[in-house]
Amino acid sequence: MNAPAGPPPPGKDSATRPPGPDSAARPSSVRPPLRSRTVFAAAHVVADPRADTTPDGPAAVDWDATLAFRHHLWAHGLGVAEAMDTAQRGAGLDWSAAAELIRRTAAEAAAVGGLLACGVGTDQLPPEPASLAGIRCAYEEQLGLVEAVGARPVLMASRQLAGAATGPDDYRELYGHLLRQATRPVILHWLGPMFDPALAGYWGSAELDAATETFLAIITDHPAAVDGVKVSLLDAAREVALRRRLPPGVRCYTGDDFHYPELIAGDDHGASDALLGIFDPLAAPAAAAVRLLDNGDTAGFRAALDPTVALARHLFQAPTRHYKTGIVLLAWLAGHQSHFTMLGGLQSARSLPHLRRAHQLAGGLGLFPDPELAAHRMRQLLALYGTELAVYGTETEDA
Repeated sequence: MNAPAGPPPPGKDSATRPPGPDSAARPSSVRPPLRSRTVFAAAHVVADPRADTTPDGPAAVDWDATLAFRHHLWAHGLGVAEAMDTAQRGAGLDWSAAAELIRRTAAEAAAVGGLLACGVGTDQLPPEPASLAGIRCAYEEQLGLVEAVGARPVLMASRQLAGAATGPDDYRELYGHLLRQATRPVILHWLGPMFDPALAGYWGSAELDAATETFLAIITDHPAAVDGVKVSLLDAAREVALRRRLPPGVRCYTGDDFHYPELIAGDDHGASDALLGIFDPLAAPAAAAVRLLDNGDTAGFRAALDPTVALARHLFQAPTRHYKTGIVLLAWLAGHQSHFTMLGGLQSARSLPHLRRAHQLAGGLGLFPDPELAAHRMRQLLALYGTELAVYGTETEDA
């Protein structure tokens, strides 16, 4: 798959398009915040399909559609986690564009009172090996920007640090330096190698128990500087064990797109908040489910959210790092953008059968405001590649 499905021709598609970010419309307000959990959706970016660029060229972003989608998330009462890996950090979104994204989203958040956290990394550095001093300066530059716009910083895992660190002490020293100078509590991000193979051995060890001890030592050294930790290891038992060892007041934001209902629901010893890429397409049902928790209805929360896990597991199946392709597909099918194009041409990162199944699962959950529009767009995508596969919900399924 090398060519995108572009804007649909005049007629059926444009006539049935639902109001929303597809036409850059923006909700004028946000719903009351969720009370029982702090929930961020890691938001995708909308590429500009008209830009004359290359997969390794500067990012070309459709700013109106990108920001309109943030308003969609805030309108449901979710927070926005900006410039994270869901936004293609390190996979098409360069630091220059990420900085502009952070500035623009922060201005929109201030205008509507939307909750905002922003990724802080080291991706302005070249891919070749960097010194620890250079990595620290890169983190400081990005941390300064995020703090200047008033957002909550998320200290993302650094590919450069994974390559330069010689052991746990390098992580403790560098993160300690950043936490001592942060002007507000930050979220520490542990992204597993299934999301980014370059992060293997993070915290100084490929052995997860040893890595966990280093991670906890950094937090316990600076508990007042840590708002919470975002854990994306797709290991529910490990997350629960870590959650129970966090200092008082330090949140655990689940980043587990396989087990989020049970982790958010929690147990007798506590619960996880959330910072999830899967809540990009699941904004409405996720917010509605957490509002059930707000009213003490844990069973209702699980009944509402458990059925969404099959879609999440499909989108995040190995190679997990390509989950963003399915996220953007669903945004297009739902009418949140007018095309299926991604930065770096990553709309080609998943197969047609994978995308077709994503449409089936999302349709079964009622995620599309206009199912007919979604089916029409899916037929366009299939036809573009010369296939006659049926579209779920509108034609007889192929065997």
